[in-house]
Amino acid sequence: MKVISVRSRLMLVFVLLGSALSLRAQWAPLINDSNAAQRIAWWREARFGMFLHWGVYSIPGRGEWVQWQEQIPVEEYAKLADQFHPDHFDADAWAGIAKAGGMRYMVLTARHHDGFALFDDPGSNFTAMKSAAHHDFVADYVKAVRKAGLGVGLYYSPLDWRFSGFFFPGIYQQSAIELRAQYQRQMDELGSHYGKLDILWFDGGGNEWLGFGGAEFTGSGWRARPKDKHYTGSFDWHDAKTVDHLRKLQPELILNDRTNAPADYRSREGDAALGEFDNQHPWELCTTITEGAWGYQPNAKVKPLAQLLQLLVGAAGRDGNMLLNVGPRPDGQIDPAQADRVREIGKWLSVNGESIYGTRGGPWLPGSYGVSTHNGKAVYVHVLHPPQNLSLVLPALPIRVVKATVLRGGDLTFQQTAENLTLNLPPASVDAIDTVVKLELAAPWTTSDVIPVPAK
Repeated sequence: MKVISVRSRLMLVFVLLGSALSLRAQWAPLINDSNAAQRIAWWREARFGMFLHWGVYSIPGRGEWVQWQEQIPVEEYAKLADQFHPDHFDADAWAGIAKAGGMRYMVLTARHHDGFALFDDPGSNFTAMKSAAHHDFVADYVKAVRKAGLGVGLYYSPLDWRFSGFFFPGIYQQSAIELRAQYQRQMDELGSHYGKLDILWFDGGGNEWLGFGGAEFTGSGWRARPKDKHYTGSFDWHDAKTVDHLRKLQPELILNDRTNAPADYRSREGDAALGEFDNQHPWELCTTITEGAWGYQPNAKVKPLAQLLQLLVGAAGRDGNMLLNVGPRPDGQIDPAQADRVREIGKWLSVNGESIYGTRGGPWLPGSYGVSTHNGKAVYVHVLHPPQNLSLVLPALPIRVVKATVLRGGDLTFQQTAENLTLNLPPASVDAIDTVVKLELAAPWTTSDVIPVPAK
């Protein structure tokens, strides 16, 4: 009989559940209180934000999951705090890069799954205040982001790899209880001591993550819990209680859907999760600017500008936001290659931003042509794949088009009939990334209905 070590079993669980975790990226219902729409209105108009994954995992430079993937013992990994002294940390510089990139809000990993907190927590020894830095980085971050006029967001993971009770809450119930107490205490710290917060971005919480996203042991071994089967153990995160307290501390705070408590918006993760059009639920695509991990990796390949812009445009055209991640270096600086790419996006938005900010997806559904957005009497057609003859034929629009132009370019001719709207793209106006056509309508587009575009 072959004996499998505990470490091997846990690694096997990790492999088995890789796809299961992505499927379980959301589970909380959306909140329906009377202020929900008003609370999230600014965020939906903002459309674009910066994510920052930064912590002691930046020191080894092998991504934010390095402890788990390499199974580094807790005691050994904790020594990284003795090396955490980011001499070039400058929260104002971070905010300046985000603003130059056309981002309207920021979200910093206040604490990731490794348990290291970038803020002060008197109840924990694994914090930035108790590291070599002896500094509360969340405090500086909040101040700088607010000063820059951007929305202030914090990421927080109730999951903590240092607690065996997260993986096996039934057997190690006391550990699970201690983990829950840390979660409640740290939520109170963040909600009470940093002024107004705009976003709390949860990850790794909720009962569906217990047992590491749904691991269960059967007579035949480990397996991922079936997608339609919920956790049935005795332990509970008490998310509703914790989040209710947080909302009392921060009444205007908006939350994503990665706990059991009612959320303000849905989360989609990774380029491949761009998904379908949805104008019934607020949602956000989060993805990273580099290929690979979200945390810092030296010489990580930065994604091409075209890929990132088409993701941003694709999210807006599907009626969602995009949160683009950068991974600052151990010294606290955003890697120059990443910062330059962010600025390039900002340069594009300085010309085309009116087709993104404050818009809603539609009136046409995404199709082989690209996507569309609208705002009042203006409709923007993002032509990502121009037809060979440069005559784009779209299904009829039930409102008269008064004028058509290439955004920040010249007029273009069009023909509007009861069946179709044909846009004749001037050859000189076609852009390899996105040709943005602005249509001025005789009346505002106010319906949430969308027009299907037949596949070509």
